[in-house]
Amino acid sequence: MISRVAVLPQPPLLVPELVGGDDVDAAAVRAAAVAVAKDLAQVAPTWLAVGAGERAERIENAAGTFRGFGADVRVELGPGAAERVADVDLPLPALVAGWLRGQVGAAEVAVEIVPADLPTEECVAEGGRLAAGGEPVGLLVLGDGSHRHGDKAIGRPDARAGSFDESVAAAFAQVDLDALLALDPAEVDELGAVGRVPWQVLAGAVRADGRSWRCVRSSVQLPFGIAYHFAVWEPVAP
Repeated sequence: MISRVAVLPQPPLLVPELVGGDDVDAAAVRAAAVAVAKDLAQVAPTWLAVGAGERAERIENAAGTFRGFGADVRVELGPGAAERVADVDLPLPALVAGWLRGQVGAAEVAVEIVPADLPTEECVAEGGRLAAGGEPVGLLVLGDGSHRHGDKAIGRPDARAGSFDESVAAAFAQVDLDALLALDPAEVDELGAVGRVPWQVLAGAVRADGRSWRCVRSSVQLPFGIAYHFAVWEPVAP
């Protein structure tokens, strides 16, 4: 059962050791992410994180390191990982989930990696499976928006990026599951938005949950030509 939902980006710049100097923009993204993670931990100390990767896998009680991103910052997904060797190949969503867990004192986080090209209908099915669990968990949804905003865009800017991420931000603010499920995988790929699959898994999970949900926090930041979405959803009390 899902107790609360937190939507966050997954840039490595969340980790201070990976950012050269005192970067004000990176600090703002980091502060927003930690605030959302605190909201999640206050209600649900046990987390289930969802992120996109090369293949489907579940990661539990693992340790990892951001060494591949420039600094040997160790993270652990739970207390059982304290004695484990840090995995240098742990997927980015798992690294970010572990780092956030450490920042806010969550008890543990299991990470579901779903294929980055998973079709929408399979995302919905995956969300339904995750929602069927009996133990209460906080659902941490990790993924970035388009990376084609303005002059700082990775590659060439794309005029569609603005309206795309505006619609995504509106969907999070309004808990609009239909809007998230309507995201076109082909357009998403062209815009470089790696959050599509986790967001659609979220929509499938909340739809399967059956309760009414409301958004209690939402925002978007675009400091580096990439859209970073932040949101917290909670069930509406009967």
